[in-house]
Amino acid sequence: MSWYDDRPWLKHYDHIAQPVAPPRTTTQMLSEAVASSPDGPAVNYLGATLTYRDVDELSDGIADYLCERGFRPGDRLGLYLQNVPQFVLAVFGAWKAGGVVVPLNPMYRDELVHIFADAEVTALVCGESEWADRVGLRAGEAGVRIVLTASELDLQTTDDPRLFAGRERIRSRGIADLLEVATSRAGRKIVDPGLHPGSVALVSYTSGTSGRSKGATNTHGNLTANGSNLRLLSRVPSGAPIFALAPLFHITGMVGQLLNAVDLASPLVLAYRFEPGVVLDVLRRERPAYMVGPSTAYMALMSHPAFSRDAFSSFRTVASGGAPLPPTVVERFRDATGLYLRNGYGLTESTAATSVVPLGGEAPVDPDSGTLSVGLPLPAALVRIVDEHRHDLGPGEIGEITVEGPMVVPAYWNLPDATSQSIPNGRLYTGDVGFMDADGWLYVVDRKKDMINASGFKVWPREVEDVLYQHPAVREAAVVGVPDDYRGETVAAFVSLRPGQAVEPEQVMSFCRERLAAYKAPRSVEVLEELPKTASGKILRREMR
Repeated sequence: MSWYDDRPWLKHYDHIAQPVAPPRTTTQMLSEAVASSPDGPAVNYLGATLTYRDVDELSDGIADYLCERGFRPGDRLGLYLQNVPQFVLAVFGAWKAGGVVVPLNPMYRDELVHIFADAEVTALVCGESEWADRVGLRAGEAGVRIVLTASELDLQTTDDPRLFAGRERIRSRGIADLLEVATSRAGRKIVDPGLHPGSVALVSYTSGTSGRSKGATNTHGNLTANGSNLRLLSRVPSGAPIFALAPLFHITGMVGQLLNAVDLASPLVLAYRFEPGVVLDVLRRERPAYMVGPSTAYMALMSHPAFSRDAFSSFRTVASGGAPLPPTVVERFRDATGLYLRNGYGLTESTAATSVVPLGGEAPVDPDSGTLSVGLPLPAALVRIVDEHRHDLGPGEIGEITVEGPMVVPAYWNLPDATSQSIPNGRLYTGDVGFMDADGWLYVVDRKKDMINASGFKVWPREVEDVLYQHPAVREAAVVGVPDDYRGETVAAFVSLRPGQAVEPEQVMSFCRERLAAYKAPRSVEVLEELPKTASGKILRREMR
């Protein structure tokens, strides 16, 4: 018996946070939303609205089309779209047909070759311009045999040049349009595929920081359990709009936005992709109550010339996930908007969040390292910190973070050895290093692979980055280890600046030397206009290496 088994974090939750309803399938979740609010808005997209009845009937049409063309329960459908209504229709259409969705980052190019082959993708839904530009050839070589395309120009009424300048419809010969198919077959029911909570709903590919990316098998039960967790913990009223700040293809967007909205029978507000000026306009117009996204998105919104406090006046709560959140950004955001930015932590393999900051509380900052807590484990989660021998560590001791609970995937797709290594007996070994205090607050120090060894001293990039964010000129920061003939590795920093600011690299290095041990302070600083990021907003340290 370990002290973790007592779950000290539960004392911080009230009765509203627990118990969580038994897992359902995602299609059951949609049916409940349709039954409770058939004519209520389900999707709002730049001036266009689809009701829950619309989503239900149009996704029926997509399921009918897929099944007619030989798509069978368990077959995989790749989904290569931005935040557009067709994403929602396609994902539920695939699930109604008993299929498994493979969400694809629209920035992928050659990565698609591995994923198409590894997941044995049968069907694909793709943006029509992306199909013509880069996806069609790769899909053909992989043997993808059912293709539907979609245009981001459909449904929306704004024609906003910040999003759509120079874009026009591109109809590929012999390829059906998803919206036309859905409309022509709307409401057609297919034979029940017999889904249950243990059925695989997604094969979500990890970012592949070392070697090829792996597919995590998120089940329907994983998805609905965590969707319900977030609904209960955010306390957003049924019907209140949720803005999709994170991309829907990312597990944070899929669970924290799409399924959270369906569970609430709320409208999901979409804006195609993240463009700060557009987002600020949409927030003022649609008045959402909740959103979740990476810290880099909040920084970009605060730095935009059109930023103003009134854009955030409708929110009940806002959350950050998918990228580290420096304490300085939390305070800047609160000063600018009056809202406390709630930190969280999760992985693809844990189907988004495993820890959050509950309403009514604030994440503590570790006094020794300056690290902001990523919150308390969810009531349904069991989080532990273990040493290199996988033995439990005590409060405050640093080790690897592990997670157990209904959000943890059962396996990696077709990788039994990786499953037995990283998810033995349902416990996920995350590869993240952190610690937990005696009250149950969890702190993430960094990724194991990102640790810098400078003359035998361990340097965690997050600790240095948190100091860089304290500099008044710094907007974004990333720290990596670079080869050094004398020290083995040394610390290199990359920063972008806040609007109207200028700073010399030596000034930044001096700022860090005043606040950090000498071996932790950057030996070089490079100022970039923008730091490279994933489509979900996570800063790419490997690009700077």
